[in-house]
Amino acid sequence: MTPHTALQAVLFDMDGTLVDTERLWWEAVEQVAGRPLTEADQPDVLGRAVEHTAAWLGTATGRSAEDLAADLHREFADRVRTGTVPRPGALELLDALAAAGVPTALVTASPRAVAEVVLDALGAGRFAASVTADDTARTKPAPDPYLAACRALGVDPAGCVAVEDTETGVASAEAAGCAVLAVPSLAPIDAAPGRTVRESLEGVTIEELRYMVPPGLRVMSWNLWLGGSRVHDHRAKQLKAILESGADVVGLQETGGTAAQELAEALGWYHHRAGENLGVISRHPITARFGDPEVGFYGAAGVRIAVAPGREVDVWTAHLHYTPYGPYESVFDGLGAAELIAHEDVRLGQMRDALDRVAASAREGVPAVLVGDFNCPSHLDWPDVAWPVTKAAEEAGFADSYREAHPDPAAAPGATWSPIHPVHEDGSGRPEPQDRIDYVLHRGLTVRDARTLVVGSPRPWPDVADNDWPSDHAAVVTTFTLPLE
Repeated sequence: MTPHTALQAVLFDMDGTLVDTERLWWEAVEQVAGRPLTEADQPDVLGRAVEHTAAWLGTATGRSAEDLAADLHREFADRVRTGTVPRPGALELLDALAAAGVPTALVTASPRAVAEVVLDALGAGRFAASVTADDTARTKPAPDPYLAACRALGVDPAGCVAVEDTETGVASAEAAGCAVLAVPSLAPIDAAPGRTVRESLEGVTIEELRYMVPPGLRVMSWNLWLGGSRVHDHRAKQLKAILESGADVVGLQETGGTAAQELAEALGWYHHRAGENLGVISRHPITARFGDPEVGFYGAAGVRIAVAPGREVDVWTAHLHYTPYGPYESVFDGLGAAELIAHEDVRLGQMRDALDRVAASAREGVPAVLVGDFNCPSHLDWPDVAWPVTKAAEEAGFADSYREAHPDPAAAPGATWSPIHPVHEDGSGRPEPQDRIDYVLHRGLTVRDARTLVVGSPRPWPDVADNDWPSDHAAVVTTFTLPLE
């Protein structure tokens, strides 16, 4: 599988970054303005669309913005045709990226007519896509141009480096979620988290660009349902689901004792088995193991994994007791909030024990992920019930990745119980309460996306033996970005 740390694309600004046109643009604006420009004019000139600068000049001169824009286009295009000069190191970097198979795009606030002149000078074949001021409703500093370039390339902004020379362009790229290499042309740019500042593109290597992309980590939580034993060919189906999820690390519950080891061996991954029920499998090396290896059916166990050189994450899996089950007590028995909360004591104790173990093994600067089947709803989903298990995790500093990605529980319920139980299994015909009881919580990471996962269309219980999905729970899959060093 492709690691989620890969550099997916490099997105280049044009004016002042790849070609020395900021000077040409400055001269064109001076010509149309009829006066020399000063440092005070930079925010309305550098990195701005022609329409913005034209409107700014119109306010000062009283001329129509439309006429001024036409004059600016003409003056700038004339200069570009005769004075385009690649910036130092630009062509060498473009050639190195092409040789390494890293796609590139041109992302400019200039109009298409001007961009085409520059593309001809640089070689249009150097770029897989181009986005100009004519192609999006909003241009820089809005994120739209960089988002459009990522869509055109089919890449994730978090896996891209944008190369920019102005604060306006930097703001656009960072708003889109890209890492930024800033190479200031006329105005200085300060360094910041997720932003590298260089004086020139000369000597910039692909390895440097790769290092600028923050490592990613895709985490999956999955209750295997008694190891998957109720479904034919369950191990092969489990492997297929994990591969299709793109997960880097999977926290497992109900492993049936051997699932973690068998899955890891089949995948060529690392694993930690804890007791008869818990396990973690990881594409990344496991550098430490936590928790009681003889933990019973319920409890928690964890590992520390090396995601990238010098970058580690703690990943814990937990399984909490299934009874009494709050949604049944609410829907079937009509219990109120106070009684529901009071009946969470066993699970709350198990969660607190898990959180204590996480805290005891924690290392400063190492993010943590806590996944599992908690067998209880979330206080973020039920407006009238402050479910204490998830609140305890929140109070310990853990955020719910699914609710970060999908804040509205009405619009995105995220139910994980149960894809095979549309009705209650007691034969009464009562609809089964569908609820979110499986989680990927985190502390110290950034959520890129989160989703539930079920493969195929599982047949309902008890006719489940031939299902493609070998579990009675949906899985939860979250993609994180690690913090930059």
